[in-house]
Order: sequence, then C-alpha cells, then structure tokens
Amino acid sequence: MLQDVAAILPETIKIVIKKIEPIILEKTEEIRLRVGRPLEIIAGGTPYYPHVNQRHYIVQAEEAKFLLNQLSQYSMYAFEEELRRGFITVKGGHRVGLAGKVVLDRGQVKTLRDISSFNIRIARQTIGVAESLISQLYDRKWLNTLFIGPPQTGKTTMLRDVARLISQGMPSKNIAPLKVGIVDERSEIAACMKGIPQLELGPRVDVLDGCPKAEGMMMLIRSMSPDVIIVDEIGREEDVIAVQEALHAGVKVMTTAHGYSVEDIEKRPALKSLLDIEAFERCVELTRTSRAGVIRRIRNQQRRDVVIAK
Repeated sequence: MLQDVAAILPETIKIVIKKIEPIILEKTEEIRLRVGRPLEIIAGGTPYYPHVNQRHYIVQAEEAKFLLNQLSQYSMYAFEEELRRGFITVKGGHRVGLAGKVVLDRGQVKTLRDISSFNIRIARQTIGVAESLISQLYDRKWLNTLFIGPPQTGKTTMLRDVARLISQGMPSKNIAPLKVGIVDERSEIAACMKGIPQLELGPRVDVLDGCPKAEGMMMLIRSMSPDVIIVDEIGREEDVIAVQEALHAGVKVMTTAHGYSVEDIEKRPALKSLLDIEAFERCVELTRTSRAGVIRRIRNQQRRDVVIAK
C-alpha cells in the first residue's frame, strides 16, 4: 500500500486493504469508497471487492467523514475551491475525486456537500514510456502532437513523460532541453501540492496548476516564454483558439483529446477545425489491452498512417 495514500485512510479500511493480494495492490489504479456500498479496488482495469467475514466490506459514514477531514485538514472553508472542482490532490500526486450534493450559485457549481463517494486515483509515473516515440515526435524539432484515446488508455501518462523528455533533453540523441509550460487544469499532469509538482518533470518546467486551459496557455505565452506548451484534454472552442494562438506565436503544443481515433475527433466541430488546418503534425492513437499506453497507430498532419501497431 502506498504510504501517502494510507496516511489519509481510516484505520479500518487500511486493515482491509493490507489483506489484499500483493499482485493486485501493485496494479491498483483506483480505490473507491461509497458510503453504504462495497469498498472497490480497481487494478489493471478489473474491479475487486474485498471481503471481511466472507462478505463485501461496506464503507461506513464515519469512515467517509474521517477521510474528508484528512483531505480538508479539518477546515472545510479552506477546502472550498477543491470542493467546487470536485477533487483534491494529496501528497505523492494522488488525486481524490469527490461526489455528493451539488450546491449551485446562479447556475454555476459553488461547492459540494453531503459527500458520499471518493475515488482515490493512484498516481504512478511511468518514466520512459514515451521514449520509443521520440523518432516519431521529433524531427530536428519537436512536432505538434495530439494524443487520442478513451479514458484510462494512458494519454496523460504519455503526455507527462513527453514533458519530462523535452524539459531534460536527450544528449544521446543530440536533443537539447527546452522550456516547457504546463497548464494543469485538473492537477493530473504535474500533480502539484501548493504549487510544487509531485512528479518528475525535468528541470525546465513551469506549471500553472488548477488554471483553465485556454486562459493558462495565453498566460504562459505572455509571461513564461515557453518553447513547448503541454495541456491535457482540449475540446472546447476556447481551447482550440488558444492552441491556434500558441502555434501562431511559434510555440509547439502537445495535448490530448478523448476519442478512439482521428475519425472520432473529426466529429467534434471545434477539434475538427484544428485537423483541417493541419495543426498537429502527429496524431497518436492509444488503446488499452492488458495495460495502458499501447499505441494503436500514428498519423501525420495529412491524416496518413505513419505507424500502425501490429
């Protein structure tokens, strides 16, 4: 069990988790607590439900209250912004998603209360996962790249490792380190705590944590002079405009989008406009088999296949 995650869990649940087979714990991606329902562990894409006395372990309201107090440090007022966003990042880069009663203010989410569901997403940085892609993403310069895949196919993991490689450079391939600006709206790429990245991203990285993507891209261009901007999950019209502005400013862009293929992306008008102007020199389609981060194929800006997985 990861020490940083164990530190926020109630003792009763820690005891249950410690009894899970080590091979499952090593692959754990999510720990889900839902009040009045079975404790769920997702490992390798498969859900597991720990038993106590031959019955599913049922999460109690007191355990949820303990976890919430650990996350908020017993100050719900200071916790308000995280509640509005629906998640909080804890030490080690692990992210805890929250669900409960939504409180609205003029049609906008103000906060959450009566929180009854917690999703602890285990942060596991896979150093080197993107190295095999370098020959496809670098050709005397880094190429504007869009990573495409449905949830849990490793898009963010791949993007994070690309950021690390660009930031530290690769002397063995005569690739110099460049300045990398990351807009981390959901605190998933850098997993910052108090503004400090919890994951290894190299020496030349500047992160805007919890900042809206479109606004953050423009802030970085104006204030941090990045060579490359890294941003996760674009899709809205304002994101597309910001990507175009970055490209016009001579800044390279590496980003992700939900979908199974380029054809899926073409069905979304905002993203289709980027494909139509050939904004991305590489589109990397990811899939998932027994593990995340499997490359299905890579296409160039004319949408022709560069690499097709065998």
